[in-house]
Amino acid sequence: MILSKLLEVIEPIEVIGETNKEIKGLHFDSRKIGEGDLFVAQVGTAVDGHTFIDGCVEKGAAAVVLSDRAFMHDAKDVTYILVENTDKALGLLASKWFGEPSKALTLVGVTGTNGKTTIATLLYKLVRALGHKAGLLSTVVNYIEDEAVAATHTTPDAIELNGLLRRMVDAGCEYAFMEVSSHAIAQERIAGLDFDGALFTNLTRDHIDYHKTFDNYRDTKKRLFDGLKKSAFAVTNKDDKNGLVMTQNCQAEVKTYSTRSLADYKAQILEEGFEGMMLSINGKEVFVPLVGRFNVSNLLCIYGAALCLGFEELEVLRVLSTLKPVNGRFETIRSPKGWTAIVDYAHTPDAVDNVIQTIREIKKEGAKLITVVGCGGNRDKGKRPMMAQIAKKGSEQLILTSDNPRDEEPAAILNDMKAGLTEEELRSTLVIEDREAAIQTACTLAQKGDVILVAGKGHEDYQIIKGVKHHFDDHEQVRKHL
Repeated sequence: MILSKLLEVIEPIEVIGETNKEIKGLHFDSRKIGEGDLFVAQVGTAVDGHTFIDGCVEKGAAAVVLSDRAFMHDAKDVTYILVENTDKALGLLASKWFGEPSKALTLVGVTGTNGKTTIATLLYKLVRALGHKAGLLSTVVNYIEDEAVAATHTTPDAIELNGLLRRMVDAGCEYAFMEVSSHAIAQERIAGLDFDGALFTNLTRDHIDYHKTFDNYRDTKKRLFDGLKKSAFAVTNKDDKNGLVMTQNCQAEVKTYSTRSLADYKAQILEEGFEGMMLSINGKEVFVPLVGRFNVSNLLCIYGAALCLGFEELEVLRVLSTLKPVNGRFETIRSPKGWTAIVDYAHTPDAVDNVIQTIREIKKEGAKLITVVGCGGNRDKGKRPMMAQIAKKGSEQLILTSDNPRDEEPAAILNDMKAGLTEEELRSTLVIEDREAAIQTACTLAQKGDVILVAGKGHEDYQIIKGVKHHFDDHEQVRKHL
């Protein structure tokens, strides 16, 4: 693509050099730069891409997009494009580079703390069940129609993201559903995307290590809705105190859902068990093979989004009744000894509380809840004592263990969790650093009718210990110790 054509989507402060030249590739990773490529120098949290500019020029880069004037040179063969924000420029350039694929799709973004994966994945499955081609970008796995593509982040980088959207368009997809993380919004990975709809789930403490304050976290999420066009739609959770905050400055058509108050989409649980729930959704009864009040909200969001997309209500309800839980989201494993294990991705205080409350509402009177939970390393330390406190309060037996320690010492993480418990609570709490041993202990303690909750990792099939990735799957461990 000719450089001048690419630059139409950004507003450079200054350009030094020729713009009537062919660009062969677009990269922000200096290791991938080749002859004739365009390098975008991003300022990361750990590394400044500007320090790699000279190396990219030596490798044959034809042009460089940068935000620091000090790195601009009057070079005959290299074009320097100075912009205010290279993160945003990369998003816009990536969209242009791949032919603006989001404009050829009906693109719906899902944001919030919990529920994003379930909502995006089940919407993808619902639309396909209704006979339409669709793509999915999620924490667990990406899909281009029925082709699975490994997911490394909740929301990919701008180049990978637009590349996947282009592949969806080329595969004939009409719809795309994607999780939109707060990191992706803050880092402008979604710049240049044309959203036709945005969905809000809920907002609780998470990623404070990155955003510093809860207000920053909330306001970052809100930017997805602030940027919607008038012809788009927004579906928001009225039960969350931030639900209507999200849509305050939204130009799109706003719809609400609630399990507690007047809203466009309402639902209540009529019956509930570990196999599923009988619901009343906007006055119509439907059985769904999902469990928990948090999933009622998720299903309402899916239902509302489907109606906003123009699908017929009874067909939507019919398909909802067939949708199975997403991998690692309240997955049930039955033991021959009569106890039940729940594997769930819950890794925030609110998510742990929701899952525990759901189990307590369903389990038989007198049955024990045994909770196995840990916290990830190199992440928000403030939520660690809170998660331990919530898990202890809702469980007959609590086992604290490792999650993904990453570069932290597992014992230090466990000490942070233990700080949320009183001395008396600690005396009745088991602390087992090895996660397999913790799961095995829970399986040994469980009696007929009891429920084991293994929380925190869900779909993940690995542990990162001192920077090294090891295979570890909670599902496998539970089945191994049945």
